[in-house]
Amino acid sequence: MTGEPAQSKLRISYSPCPNDTFVFDALAHGRVPGAPALDVTFADIDVTNGMAERGESEVLKVSYAVLPYVLDEYALLPCGGALGRGCGPLVLTRDGDGDLTGRTVAVPSEKSTAYLLFRLWAADTVPGGVGEIVVMPFHEIMPAVRDGKVDAGLVIHEARFTYQNYGLHKLADMGEHWENTTGLPIPLGAIIAKRSLGEQELTRLADSIRTSVRAAWDDPEASRPYVMEHAQEMDPAVADQHIGLYVNEFTADLGEDGYAAVRGLLTRAAAEGLVPPLGPDALAFP
Repeated sequence: MTGEPAQSKLRISYSPCPNDTFVFDALAHGRVPGAPALDVTFADIDVTNGMAERGESEVLKVSYAVLPYVLDEYALLPCGGALGRGCGPLVLTRDGDGDLTGRTVAVPSEKSTAYLLFRLWAADTVPGGVGEIVVMPFHEIMPAVRDGKVDAGLVIHEARFTYQNYGLHKLADMGEHWENTTGLPIPLGAIIAKRSLGEQELTRLADSIRTSVRAAWDDPEASRPYVMEHAQEMDPAVADQHIGLYVNEFTADLGEDGYAAVRGLLTRAAAEGLVPPLGPDALAFP
């Protein structure tokens, strides 16, 4: 008996960050009964955002900020992503100077949710407008701020826990600003899948992701080898903090508050002219 042909595998792209490897461990390793087989590609969020815009993978982890550009071809899955409270991107500086007017700021992607939250924050708090925006891989941002190559950096992921190691100061918390002004959780990363897979396959995929999330919660040690293999020399304690912050009830199911947060972010961003407006049923699943 031959194995499944390679073309039957779903091509999926997500980051090597602990929250993604934790969520997808059981699914990627065939431990979810009845789930589709996966062909996994690891890529940072700026890369997967671009892949989604080019339609290059069937399933992707992307920034919520890229949804308005890709929802004709992709459906938002109601699970597997990153959305929560107290987990927003931070603006860091070397000297704690609070004025970013005309200053150079490094960001992980101009299509990232982090950058969208930053733009909304800056519109409220930097009336003179920031200066040049420089896109660089997120792991290069803190060294660039420390070394004076840029004036400030917008950081994501485990940088919340490690920025003090670089001698940097937190200027502002984008998530805190978002939560204080909206009362909603912070939408960060979404899982999307091609609508062409069809309703049945999209539902099977969402159910399989939910099962994978619950399997990781039930037996966290099972996912540890996969998490640490891809965690870029991260301290295991930091990886655990990362997972604890970004994998929560919204990862298992967006629910009413999750969808309200996504629509709230993209509606406000569209009103500011930062993204195209969403259609009334754009977020519907499947």
